[in-house]
Amino acid sequence: MAEMQREVDLYISQFKEGYFSPLAMLARMSEEVGELAREVNHEFGEKPKKPSEADNSIELELGDILFITLCFANSLNIDLTKAHDQVMHKFNTRDKDRWTKLNTD
Repeated sequence: MAEMQREVDLYISQFKEGYFSPLAMLARMSEEVGELAREVNHEFGEKPKKPSEADNSIELELGDILFITLCFANSLNIDLTKAHDQVMHKFNTRDKDRWTKLNTD
């Protein structure tokens, strides 16, 4: 994760504008999630794509969401590896008995 954050920071650092403001990034993230929803709806829902709609994929939309997440974290000096570790600790402690575990006998 740290390497991805560095790679994104190197990319953004080459532009005068730098990172967007937190509110602008949140808006951008919302847009990307909407685009992901559209792709999921096309693939798994009942709304087929129009012939005029551009090819896109769930994979690319998830990539866009990952990119904006990395930008958002970088702009706020958040270490996503640390954030991930904290979230996994939460799931492995507070939520450890929340879901039905698979029998692995």
